[in-house]
Amino acid sequence: MNYDPQQLIAPNTMLFIRKSDDINWEELNNIKPLLIVCDEKEKLQNQALSQITAIYVRNLLQAFFVFCTYYRNLFDLPVVAITGTCGKTTTKEMLKHILSNEMNVQTSVSSKNEPRQTLTYLLGIDDDTKAAVFELGLGNTGNISYQCQIYQPTIGVITNIGVHHLDGCKNLDGYIKAKSEILNGIRAGGTLIINSDDENTKKLPLSTYQNKVFTFGIKNKADIYATAVQFAEKGMKFQVHINNKKFQAYIPGYGEHQVYNVLAVLAVIHELGLSVQKAILKLRTFEQMERHLQFSKGVGGSTIIDDTWTNNPTSLEAALKVLDSVGNGKKRYLVLGDIKRLGKFEKKYHMELGSLVATYPIHTLITVGTKAENIAKQAIADGTSAKVYMYKDIKGVYELLEQQLDRESLLLIKGPMSSRAMIQFAKQLKSSE
Repeated sequence: MNYDPQQLIAPNTMLFIRKSDDINWEELNNIKPLLIVCDEKEKLQNQALSQITAIYVRNLLQAFFVFCTYYRNLFDLPVVAITGTCGKTTTKEMLKHILSNEMNVQTSVSSKNEPRQTLTYLLGIDDDTKAAVFELGLGNTGNISYQCQIYQPTIGVITNIGVHHLDGCKNLDGYIKAKSEILNGIRAGGTLIINSDDENTKKLPLSTYQNKVFTFGIKNKADIYATAVQFAEKGMKFQVHINNKKFQAYIPGYGEHQVYNVLAVLAVIHELGLSVQKAILKLRTFEQMERHLQFSKGVGGSTIIDDTWTNNPTSLEAALKVLDSVGNGKKRYLVLGDIKRLGKFEKKYHMELGSLVATYPIHTLITVGTKAENIAKQAIADGTSAKVYMYKDIKGVYELLEQQLDRESLLLIKGPMSSRAMIQFAKQLKSSE
């Protein structure tokens, strides 16, 4: 672990200390046994380390990677690494739901998938662990390569590639290239699982990829695919086809994207040599994640669809499809916040979303934030039939909706990712049943 004065350090710890770390040596000297790895010889020589074993290294980062490689190689187990613009967390949680029933599985927590959290998750593997499932976060080029160096996955999954984090990857091509880093990160003899229907995934440099590729899809040819996809009571019904076998499936939670998540999960299950049929049965009891197109009763007897977990063009398009599928005979309301991390392409993609919104029969469109204004303005320019309101922030939106929402109203909320104001706004609407 890296030194953190706020974190409790237990005996039998290997501690990597940087030159910039302000160390409480007296406290460390009382922890035994303890191994310190440091790249500043003077820092070690000037301290009384009677109870501490210390190793001086010339390059701390290199030593860190050597240790990580050593630790990872102590365990011969399947490690699944999941990336994609949307569906990472849901796919990971579905896998956890299935695997935990049969084995001890180590996973990343919620959607906490930043590279700096990678080591903590890796070190959670021990002799009792039979499998591991981790998300790969992507904010900048190189993030996935870094995480793969630590995890050394045997199975890599790309759920889809949309538009996101263009500020850290410069443009869409850079973003696709950053996602493709997983190809070189999968261990020799491993498997890459990809979406055969996703257009940007088709741009991956698979011609130079040496390992196995396993595909999932609905529209195009795939190794595992779904047919007869339809909305059912509180979820989706469909048929799963694999190895000339057909299974009836159901997953809680609305949307075609949810079916894609299931197919990705079942592809992993197949590659692990486990029963696809048992996994399908287990998924019937999967609990839909909070703020992932979560349906609730709200103010005036309305139905609130809380999709505030994340916000990007891909997830908004999926949410609009769900709204359209379940909204027959309803007044459809949209509250849309800014989409962040689009770099210099912010205006372009917000305007494109405005054009997309204009193709749907929306009763009322409300945008929140200066960036989201471009959604509203473009929807108006494209002839939307919706009543359109533009707000700088969330203040006043509740008061507007409180007067309009009734039992015939269906409201979809999508806001800036991790926006406390938007999350609280959704709670306020749901608590006013």
